[in-house]
Amino acid sequence: MRCYVGIDLGSTTTKAVVLGDDGEILGRGITNSRSNYDLAATVARTEAFVTARFGLLRREVERAAGTDVLDKLMRAFRTEQVLLQMRRLHELIEQDVHTGVTPGLRGPTLESLQAIFASMEREEEAYFALEDPPVRSDFFRDIAGAAYIHAAEQLAADTHLSFDLFLGLWDKSILRVENEPLALGFTEHIGSALKRIGDPKTVRDGVEAAMAVEIDEVATVGTGYGRARLPFPKEQIRSEILCHGLGAHRMFPDTRTVLDIGGQDTKAIQVDGHGIVTSFQMNDRCAAGCGRYLGYIADEMNLGLHELGPLAMQATRSLKINSTCTVFAGAELRERLSLGEKREDILLGLHRAVILRAMSLLARSGGIEDEFTFTGGVANNIAAVTALKQLVQENYGNRTVNVSPSSIFTGALGAAMFARQGARA
Repeated sequence: MRCYVGIDLGSTTTKAVVLGDDGEILGRGITNSRSNYDLAATVARTEAFVTARFGLLRREVERAAGTDVLDKLMRAFRTEQVLLQMRRLHELIEQDVHTGVTPGLRGPTLESLQAIFASMEREEEAYFALEDPPVRSDFFRDIAGAAYIHAAEQLAADTHLSFDLFLGLWDKSILRVENEPLALGFTEHIGSALKRIGDPKTVRDGVEAAMAVEIDEVATVGTGYGRARLPFPKEQIRSEILCHGLGAHRMFPDTRTVLDIGGQDTKAIQVDGHGIVTSFQMNDRCAAGCGRYLGYIADEMNLGLHELGPLAMQATRSLKINSTCTVFAGAELRERLSLGEKREDILLGLHRAVILRAMSLLARSGGIEDEFTFTGGVANNIAAVTALKQLVQENYGNRTVNVSPSSIFTGALGAAMFARQGARA
């Protein structure tokens, strides 16, 4: 089976998309971008081929076994991946205890870590056992971080050990786990995942058939903030602007205006009926009003990035935020909180301020034509989407605003399309 791969190496996340010979999306993968960009690209690509293999598996067994068992198999597979990373994280933290913790505290710290990671594994097993589990982050850092911090807070409250000690151990080791090439591919975990769901013969036969399919990677194109670091020749590199324009056109063929808010920059793009870029504006001088700005706010509030939007939607009013500069945001945030302002109201104002900056770029690029498509990681934030729709209505009247659940993959999708077009030319 011939396929084409697009990799979008962003400043905060790296995405990969695998297209089939007919242009069908076979698989998607995403991971945190790291200091080791080559590894981030490899992990995202591996994840994309994992989902591609699951797509082949679905074709093989869906009629015989049904979609429920396949969905459970995917969850079992993800559980095996997470548990492998948790055990490696535990191992690295224990190594740091032996080398960096005061001798008198080593024993109690190691004992406490055993309890923390036992709690984390129980929580992961409980999540797998849920019939209808809630949606959670795609990233191991978020999944493990919430469980680790909760367990560490409880232990610190019950013992004489400092919570800051556990937090410092986490901060040091999570980076190392993220930068290790752990075996997270399809062949490494599918056997264990099958055992988790009882190893039904119909599914096992489908797995064997899916694994027997040879996938021929014909061409790969890279894009994104870190595209210069990708291990591709320059003719296999395309700009983010071109890839987001083409990817948005593929998702929504009537798209004429695209707004992409990523981790490090914001892009306002105008495209024609073929997805070809006709004009654009880009804010790339700093991360003000981008995903990293929201990430900084989340850190200041001790929240997960995925929690910001839902919390902002609980606001009763929107506060006017004076600065969307990341450097000054923390100071203004702390001042607002000290004055007794509600977190929800502050966050709603922050999201509106982010979108106001984007609206300025859109105006300079040529305004908003119908249809309008919002892409990038921030498009997954409900408060940002709500603010955007309100401001589009206020400034341009009725416009069709498209937001895909897969919006974060738009750049990688465009890159994969360029790879397919180039190979078939």
